[in-house]
Amino acid sequence: MMPELLYEQRVDFEDGAILEIVLWHVPSPVPPSAHRLKYSLFYGRPGVREVGYDDERGKGDHRHFQGTETAYAFTSVERLIADFWSDVERVRGDQ
Repeated sequence: MMPELLYEQRVDFEDGAILEIVLWHVPSPVPPSAHRLKYSLFYGRPGVREVGYDDERGKGDHRHFQGTETAYAFTSVERLIADFWSDVERVRGDQ
């Protein structure tokens, strides 16, 4: 089985910010994650990540928020996307 692209979205905001979501179904989990999803969610500007969620090999599921990286407890795609959008809205404020 080959990786299968499940979802891809890009939003270019008028203020220059970029939002990208990419979700893949993979044949086996990306260690140390237990699920078969590979994902990268990004919000920021060129060269500056303000919000990010990903599951990098060796690190597992984690979250980047305004310069701080913490572990992320992945439960579902829906929760992942909701958590990401919540963080993006916090960063964007009333923009």
